[in-house]
Amino acid sequence: MSQPSTAGGRILEGIRVLDCSIAMAGPFAAQRLGDLGADVIKVEPTTGEWQRHAAAGGARGNRINVSFMSLNRNKRSLAVDLKSEKGREVLYRLVAESDVFLQNYRPGVAARLGVDYETLSAINPALVYVSISGYGEDGPYRDRPGQDLLLQALSGAMLSSGAAGTPPQAAGQYLVDAVTASTAFEAVIAALLHRERTGEGQQVSVNMLDVITTLQMQEISVYTMGGVPQERSAEPHAHVYIKSPYGTFASADGYLALAMPHLPTLGELIDEPSFADMDGEIDGWTRRDEIFATVAEKLRGRTTQEWLDVLLPAGVWVAPVYSYADLVADPQIAHNGTFVEYDHPTEGHVRTPGFPYRFSKTPARIDRGAPLAGEHTREILVELGVAPDDVDGLVEAGVVAVAEV
Repeated sequence: MSQPSTAGGRILEGIRVLDCSIAMAGPFAAQRLGDLGADVIKVEPTTGEWQRHAAAGGARGNRINVSFMSLNRNKRSLAVDLKSEKGREVLYRLVAESDVFLQNYRPGVAARLGVDYETLSAINPALVYVSISGYGEDGPYRDRPGQDLLLQALSGAMLSSGAAGTPPQAAGQYLVDAVTASTAFEAVIAALLHRERTGEGQQVSVNMLDVITTLQMQEISVYTMGGVPQERSAEPHAHVYIKSPYGTFASADGYLALAMPHLPTLGELIDEPSFADMDGEIDGWTRRDEIFATVAEKLRGRTTQEWLDVLLPAGVWVAPVYSYADLVADPQIAHNGTFVEYDHPTEGHVRTPGFPYRFSKTPARIDRGAPLAGEHTREILVELGVAPDDVDGLVEAGVVAVAEV
């Protein structure tokens, strides 16, 4: 496999992570750790993790679908049946030699499998044990499905944008999953720092409901502390707590986003004299729909690029609304090196988003693409001291599974 970068050390080199999570939030968090050099072992059922069988967008790939590929690079796969005693014995041996255990089982499942914090911390007191759940480990919602769209709805976020009387709109990303992954990644790093200082492992709990609620720190505080109601108005403003004009507007050939311009300046640029005497801190709220509708009508008269040429030099906060095709061709994206490219042994040439951080001495890199289910089972068991003949016996008994590239 060709590598985007092989220079520099690895910040998390020597850290072993056991990734027992499924779907997006947990695997994405573990992938971030792998990007920084951790030895991430994806512990999955012998039939493979759920995401291997659920192809977002129908992008199925050759032997690995794109959903799984995108969330599981820089990992080795151990395919093992944790419902069997011999399978748990394999896991316990790994736990004794690992630093982080990450799971997002439904509440109660970890205990039934014998992989709860109490059990694993008794094997390795220095273990950082991370549990991700939808709503928390207990409480009235503990058994509800922790799915991204449902959490967006429950969080109140959907009613902070759009027009009154129209259906609430979800984000165009798997927002709660992605932010939960980043939160779990952050928590692992903090817990490892604590362990470095004290030698103590600990349990870390992250739930999606708290994550999406605390993400709205400023907005919700405007309601709880400022007493400002969350009221959508007639025009489709991008946020109920931002003065007009604020949102996306149609141009003659596309769309552009406009954020909190100085109204007299904007009026001059779009040839709207009524804005000349307006005060954005007053009129931007009290005449919100009127201003939005006026701006919308004016901006339809020119192309997106024509408006960018007029507004950007004047210091107005404006941007084109991109498609993914536009994004991947953007010159700033190219300059930043936002995407990475490499060759995968079964899926061919891969172009995918890279890393959200930059380190001058210890850059992230891709050592391997997403594995096949059980691709590294034999390798990992041999590292644990299991004799090759005994590995063959475990395979024949269905305790573990192996895959050949």
